Amino acid sequence: MYKLLGRQTSGNVQKVLFMLEELGAAYKREDYGRQFENTQTAEYKALNPTSKVPTLVDGGTVIWESNTILRYLAASGGEHLTGATPAEKTEVERWMDFLLAAVNPGYLAAFKGAKLTPEEQTAEYKEQVKDLVAQLKIVDGHLAGKDFLALGKLTLADIACAPILKRCVDFKIDRPSLPNLERWVAAIAARPAFKAAIAAAPAKAA
Repeated sequence: MYKLLGRQTSGNVQKVLFMLEELGAAYKREDYGRQFENTQTAEYKALNPTSKVPTLVDGGTVIWESNTILRYLAASGGEHLTGATPAEKTEVERWMDFLLAAVNPGYLAAFKGAKLTPEEQTAEYKEQVKDLVAQLKIVDGHLAGKDFLALGKLTLADIACAPILKRCVDFKIDRPSLPNLERWVAAIAARPAFKAAIAAAPAKAA
């Protein structure tokens, strides 16, 4: 049984929960995070030197960084959620890297600034949100006529991106309509595994 250390409200933990639920894998999640005051301990740092979540424990194997955890799970029984060839794998994993490199900076800014009044929003914040919208437009354009981000099926690309992109779509920020992205978010959010991952439905895990 996998052990997943991390709070369920974390988008990065939700990625892993989504994957585990899709796989029907046996796992147990334990609350870890800054608010639980347990990620700065020597014991946790021995597992994950970044003191962040999530951390996955599989017997004697310990994995941290959420996208790396997804790749590990894909190689451990979730091969159908990635590409069959090196070329197909790039179609999947480019979106995982895009999420971290292009979307994440603006996402974090919008997340932290969600409660700011218009008067409190700095020029830097507005520029970060503008860049986030530009990245969301890229995803929206890519999803035109598509149900999934890669290979015409659910893959690690969708699993990695869905918890974060759903939040981005839900943010009260100035953005145009993004019909393709909004359609994709709604379809992914309707999956039982995703509902369990974000605690919108009971999880099967012990």
